[in-house]
Amino acid sequence: LQQFVNQSTWDPVPVRRRIAERMVPLIGPDAWAVDDVSFPKDGEMSVAVARQYCGALGKQANCQVAVSVHAVSDTASCPLQWRLFVPQEWSDDPVRRRKTGVPDGIRHREKWRLALDTLDELAGWGLVPPVVVADAGYGQNADFRDGLDGRGIGYVVAVRSDVTVLPQDAQPTTPVWSGNGRKPQPRYRHKPSSVSVLAAGRGRLAFTEVTWREGSRGPMRSHFLAVRVRPAGIRA
Repeated sequence: LQQFVNQSTWDPVPVRRRIAERMVPLIGPDAWAVDDVSFPKDGEMSVAVARQYCGALGKQANCQVAVSVHAVSDTASCPLQWRLFVPQEWSDDPVRRRKTGVPDGIRHREKWRLALDTLDELAGWGLVPPVVVADAGYGQNADFRDGLDGRGIGYVVAVRSDVTVLPQDAQPTTPVWSGNGRKPQPRYRHKPSSVSVLAAGRGRLAFTEVTWREGSRGPMRSHFLAVRVRPAGIRA
């Protein structure tokens, strides 16, 4: 079995495609979830193993990490496709690459790019997400959000509380060019604020309590506020 999994030349993609094509209509997903899947490991010779954050253990540990896309609903989920994350150290280690049989074309690629690659492959199979959801590990990245937007994919992603935003009605303006030097670029005149400051400024009464399901310790609930804003970072 070990030889079949890691040395034989069988192509797993048709199997994964068949599973995805079959399970999506059965599950009827409310969303596709982009996330990391980690595999704790001992030793250094499993492909792409490194000391990195391991979600399975909740801490930094020796593990492999895959970027996955799952079809999810309230009652079911199924992995549709995934990509093994190759840390930079594996791109620079020809000895381990040769011993473990890593192809020359497989190099380090950022997780958010792997996620977009996976969505592109699924689109090639005729599978389109109702909406993509992701935690702040992906949602914080403006290039990832821009990639989803450019593909016409709706998304709901988490960001950290220190992300800066502008009012929805803010519009960039271009200063008058003096005729000397470079032409000025459009920029916002409003001062950005963090999402935490923006939310706190609305006051408690602006929030709505929402209960979404029953957890192991009782109903899972929190308070929510919906406000339209514009990202204010350099890659906004």
